[in-house]
Amino acid sequence: MINPTKAKVLQLYRQLLYYGKDYPLGFDYFKPKLKNAFIKNKHVTDQVELEKLIQRAEYVIKELEALFMLRKYRALKSRYYE
Repeated sequence: MINPTKAKVLQLYRQLLYYGKDYPLGFDYFKPKLKNAFIKNKHVTDQVELEKLIQRAEYVIKELEALFMLRKYRALKSRYYE
């Protein structure tokens, strides 16, 4: 049986990989940065520290979503206004 925290981390990693496909600098830039960030924190076992890192990852996901929404907004605005 998989640890619930490990499952949450795997889900966050997959979700960040999915969002990385639309990253402005490209997936080839995003993927190594993401992998290094997760490997850097691989040794963390303290539950409180894990929760902080999970919250930080969720914050990054929200920021990426905001970045994509802003890009869509700018694209629509440029189509209708000069």
